[in-house]
Amino acid sequence: MAMIDSPDDQEKFERVYLQYRYLMLHVAKQILQNHQDAEDAVHQAFVSIIKNIDKISSVESPETRSYIVIITERKAIDIWRRNQRHPASALDDEMVGLYIPTPEDHPLAAAMAKLPAHYRQALLLRYDSGFSTREIASLLGISESGVRKLLARGKKALQTQLESEGVVI
Repeated sequence: MAMIDSPDDQEKFERVYLQYRYLMLHVAKQILQNHQDAEDAVHQAFVSIIKNIDKISSVESPETRSYIVIITERKAIDIWRRNQRHPASALDDEMVGLYIPTPEDHPLAAAMAKLPAHYRQALLLRYDSGFSTREIASLLGISESGVRKLLARGKKALQTQLESEGVVI
């Protein structure tokens, strides 16, 4: 809390913490399968949230929930990679991420859920939460050109997925 200057932002962060701490721990535990590492991932995610607290307009919004889940997933994946001592590029397409139940009547949501986690996260941060490529690069710890490639490949993968399901774009 000492990292936040504004009393309004401190109050907002406290509400975020109280509302999402158990969800964040659950997300991290699903990826890491270790309580201590999951706590570390949640802590790192909260530090990232503090740095971007001004980007959160409404604590209860679906955009905020998705942003928080994505940041927690990314921090957990970073810890998992560090623990495995494998190069990050070898794991990208194999990372499943958090399972998201999809509405059966919405083909776009179903197709998004089937995408690899890194594509889904980049697309959601950009088009659902409205972050710029620079902000996404900072949040995910990759270069801006890497974000642009993720977005382009993610859109292509989404298009392919939709076409395979017979959805006309």
